[in-house]
Amino acid sequence: MSSSSDPKLANRILRGLAFGLVAGVLTLGLGKIWPPALAWAQTVATQVLEPFGQVFLRLLFFVIIPLVFASLAAGVVQLGRPEKLGPLAGKTFFFFFLNMGIAVALGLIVMNLVQPGDFISSSTKESVMAAYGGAAQKHVANQQQAGLTLMSIVEMFMPRNLFGAFVGNTRTTLGDVLPLILFAILVGAAGTMLAEQRRARLLDALETVNELMTTIVQFALRLAPYAVPAMIYSVVVRVGIDIVIALGVFVLSCIAVMALHLFGTMSIWLRVWTNWRPREYFAAIKEVVVTAFSTSSSAAALPAALRNATERLRLNPSTAGFVLPLGTTMNMSGTALYEGCVVLFVAQVFGVDLGVGQQLTLLLLSVLSAVAVAAIPGGSLPLIAGLLATFGIDPAGIGIILGVDRILDMCRTATNVGCDVTTAVVVDALVKKEEARAAGDAATAA
Repeated sequence: MSSSSDPKLANRILRGLAFGLVAGVLTLGLGKIWPPALAWAQTVATQVLEPFGQVFLRLLFFVIIPLVFASLAAGVVQLGRPEKLGPLAGKTFFFFFLNMGIAVALGLIVMNLVQPGDFISSSTKESVMAAYGGAAQKHVANQQQAGLTLMSIVEMFMPRNLFGAFVGNTRTTLGDVLPLILFAILVGAAGTMLAEQRRARLLDALETVNELMTTIVQFALRLAPYAVPAMIYSVVVRVGIDIVIALGVFVLSCIAVMALHLFGTMSIWLRVWTNWRPREYFAAIKEVVVTAFSTSSSAAALPAALRNATERLRLNPSTAGFVLPLGTTMNMSGTALYEGCVVLFVAQVFGVDLGVGQQLTLLLLSVLSAVAVAAIPGGSLPLIAGLLATFGIDPAGIGIILGVDRILDMCRTATNVGCDVTTAVVVDALVKKEEARAAGDAATAA
């Protein structure tokens, strides 16, 4: 994911996070000595700070439907006609989705093992549910009671009323994202069948919508340095110190699983499909990973990745030139992993139990939605809000993790770019082996 290209904005958000946390903890301490002060702070948080934070969140919610549709449909249209996709493209897309699928699976496993949301006491969890997620528990309980059957899956992805499903029944709720994702893929697939001129016009229209929505997100992010401390302070004084501890455990868990995927899963790939030794390989791409981490931008790291791939890793320029630019927008393993972790963490905080079937659905949706994430600051936040709504969890729950999003953005961008380069190495090795085998067969036939 691309993050903020403005380091001043990023630093202001981090300073706001620190200010909100410190102010919240000091208020809790003062409340132990003088309870009326805490009661007054909670009233201010509820009546003033929470509405201000909601302005920021609602701007993000506004763009969910058009942004998901335009981004995903445009991504499919850009692939071109399916029959023109050659072996190189086939291998690339296979490893892209394998990479993201493994990443999300690892994230969900770690979140289930560590259970960072359980570091909040039962009484605190009840207050969180009362404030944010009371309706969510009932909604998810109804889903679990209905069970996961073949017909329920059809209903989830293909409702009778498509627009009614993703628009939502009331002005206070977000609609279902699943039918929208399927519809966007269908529109994109149909778009690849159009004549060249019409396909170009469709793609231009979708990209225009995408650009408009991402600009609205940028408007929202101008409020972030003020909204983040307001929401963090509000959560801390209303919920207590437990939420700070749970956030710390969540951040450390996310960083650990991202490192596990980048240095563990990718090392296995190198061993299985290439001749690279993992230690030598990661030493060779260290500059690229550091660039991605420091800039928090996949796009900013792309020139360094291309140069490294051709000069140091000695990849075929055609392979590197195809896989790496495409991976910058599609191969978002760190982002997909993060989305899955956030949804499961917020569900735990709200006391919502997502079963195995729902987590498998979450895995699939995290992969698909990561492809649709816009390469802008906060681009994944509208998608995460949509995923929360899909599982009946109040989308306002993303307010809990907004303050630490910037820190984890640096880590997931490094994961995204490191996995992009590794995918290019694997695809290049397989293509070269096929070419050598074909040349050998031709020589034998001659």
